Amino acid sequence: SIYEMFGNECCLSTGEVIKVIGFKINKLIASICENNEVSRFSAKVELPLNFPGLYKVVADKTPYFSIEEITRKVSIGPTRFGHPCFYSPEDIKLPNLTIKHGEQITFNSVEEVNGTMSVNCGVVRNNRSHSFTLPLSQEGKFYECEDDQIYTLKEIAEWKIPKCRNRIVKLSNTLHMWDSSNPLPENFDGCLVLTPIYEVQAVMKFRKDIVHILSDLDVEVKDITDCYDVNSFLQPLSLEDVFERTSNEFPMVAEIMEGPSGSPKPYNLLYTGKEIIIYKKYQATRVLASEIRSDSPKRHFLIPMSYKGKFKRRPREFLTAYDLEIARSEKEQLHVVATKAFESPYKELFSVSVGDQFLVQQCQTSEVLYEGRRELIDVLSCEQILPDTYKKVLLPVYMEGSFVEVIHDKKQYQLSEICKEFRLPFNVKVSVRDLSIEEDILAAVPGLQFEEEITDSYLLICSASSPAESWEIPVYRLSMSVHLLSKDVQAVVPPVTKTTVEEISEEQYYMMRRYENQTLHPPPRPPKNPT
Repeated sequence: SIYEMFGNECCLSTGEVIKVIGFKINKLIASICENNEVSRFSAKVELPLNFPGLYKVVADKTPYFSIEEITRKVSIGPTRFGHPCFYSPEDIKLPNLTIKHGEQITFNSVEEVNGTMSVNCGVVRNNRSHSFTLPLSQEGKFYECEDDQIYTLKEIAEWKIPKCRNRIVKLSNTLHMWDSSNPLPENFDGCLVLTPIYEVQAVMKFRKDIVHILSDLDVEVKDITDCYDVNSFLQPLSLEDVFERTSNEFPMVAEIMEGPSGSPKPYNLLYTGKEIIIYKKYQATRVLASEIRSDSPKRHFLIPMSYKGKFKRRPREFLTAYDLEIARSEKEQLHVVATKAFESPYKELFSVSVGDQFLVQQCQTSEVLYEGRRELIDVLSCEQILPDTYKKVLLPVYMEGSFVEVIHDKKQYQLSEICKEFRLPFNVKVSVRDLSIEEDILAAVPGLQFEEEITDSYLLICSASSPAESWEIPVYRLSMSVHLLSKDVQAVVPPVTKTTVEEISEEQYYMMRRYENQTLHPPPRPPKNPT
């Protein structure tokens, strides 16, 4: 049987031995869903896994009847996507704990406990986490819990579609303008039933790449696992597999079996057959930054702390007085100008006109009179800048206005200095590009907003044939497979690390912002006319 996949012809000869290493969803067939049922008039459309948009998963109303069935059909793994949640309509009595009916159970991992295959689980009660195990033999009805997170189609395909089941999703955010090439109806914001189309991933005896075989290929096969030495095949490893290895197993030499497709520099050097040295695994800090522009789409970047360019400040914009309180610092006084008028409902508080300038002081409480009653409310103390003097004024923290920062600081800053001295978000532009980078993509951006510092997982690698420099590759954003070679690493100390500014897609940006740790929340805003 001869077939072609991704432009590569592959011949499956009679007697060819193939080792199946996995199953992967190749694409999705989508049907418009009404009341959790496929519409009779809905045409089926094919969606690639990189189809834009963010989606919410609708909980499956069909129960599972044992823990073993869940582990067989649902993806459970080490990433944040691999912790599905279920509930039981009946109490589950354990030796030291009773799981109440309807209580959300988080499935964290599968492992052997005292000789019994079990699932490590957890429940949260009164903000405290309780851990326990459930054996795979545990029977009963288990239903999926509602999931309030949002996902890309690729994430849903990898983690959120159980084997032998479809998945209903609701479009949450399109991310892109609709155009005639979009297979979904214009302004569509409903539910879709996703039916997965699988491919088989396999390795062959005399090939060093991974073979992709569509699941509907018409070929007869026979299972010979029990009478064949499966260790004679190459063992493909994903970057996640490599990262899960213990630290003392590094450095290691590997050959790329499947490189990332369509990747920018330096990831385009990671092609099939190339040998690389993987020196170590670690967590590294990045600054998540977005292009400042009024129209969309914006570009988004992950900037390493090793970036050697310099930045000048750009004015920040603030939508409420509470945002001014968050942004102020002890280092310098925050100077802003109002670009929107605000009429105060209290005579004790200041009404703002367009063009008013303020020096922000601090948040405090103040007594106001309303309908004959005295109330204490949160206010922001400021000094209004007048032609010849300063006037102390109080602004309600919930005030919906608009302020633009007035910059007096002309200094040029390194990235690490900004993160140390100022609160994010922070607006800048590149004043001196990083000369160590062949093409500094940040230098051409007119303005950047540093949004937050994030920590992510990386592998430090270099080319085995020309180890002049090393670079960091992201474990969870780069799709590639390698197999390890039994070769010694000559240089245990890695060469100088090349700085790489990573431009990420809009979907990847939303995924990172989705898990942002929001520790500061503005106070609730009362109605425009207090009651």
